Amino acid sequence: MRTDKFLTESGFLTRKEAVKAVRCGRVTVNGATATDPARHIDPQADTVCLDGAPVRYAPFVYYMLNKPTGYVSATEDGQLPTVVSLLPPEIQKRCPFPCGRLDRDTVGLMLLTDDGALAHRLLAPKNHVPKTYRFACAEPLCPEAEARCAAGMTLADGEQLKPALLCPAPDRMGGEITLSEGKYHQIKRMAGALSNRITALERITFGPLTLDPALRRGECRPLTDDEIDRLRRAAETAGTAQGDRTAHPAN
Repeated sequence: MRTDKFLTESGFLTRKEAVKAVRCGRVTVNGATATDPARHIDPQADTVCLDGAPVRYAPFVYYMLNKPTGYVSATEDGQLPTVVSLLPPEIQKRCPFPCGRLDRDTVGLMLLTDDGALAHRLLAPKNHVPKTYRFACAEPLCPEAEARCAAGMTLADGEQLKPALLCPAPDRMGGEITLSEGKYHQIKRMAGALSNRITALERITFGPLTLDPALRRGECRPLTDDEIDRLRRAAETAGTAQGDRTAHPAN
């Protein structure tokens, strides 16, 4: 792999910045200053440093995004901006995709990656990792809302849901709900079955990940090594499910 490509795919620099960094003497390979951006290196065997700090090559990218409204959970769309467009340009070149979907008007935590095997294990219909949403609703939650969610609600069209944990806010004008599946517009349809309506929805957890409070709407950051390890452990626990691999917006 070329040195400049290594730096780019590691998420540190754009290709133009990587070329400039090598030519300015900021990059070393195995302790020797690199002079040629096209020099081939072995990502697994060679030690590459940028400004003295080791650069670790990752075969996959994992990014946490605080999704804003108005963006669709897709890699491309003919009319609307996508969540992928919010990633750094050098990361977009790795062709990441959203792991699961949020409705266009839903905000909060999204995982974007190019690790297809991990994404499948996390989203397999029979083994969804739990996800928690913070919501507001048009009317106070009815007294039986918690019990109906915990028992596994039946929607207006007859679809049966798995049990969900509902924690209402003190005024019952919203709260938090944790799902273990990802049915199409699930939380909005659950609110409808309770004779209510969702007015705001934010995902705050995805499996072991919690939305970073330092990320403003539209901002993203790479996952830490610890977060990646916890995601992989969650995926191993879930296992690989068979059958339909389609992930619907769960809101």
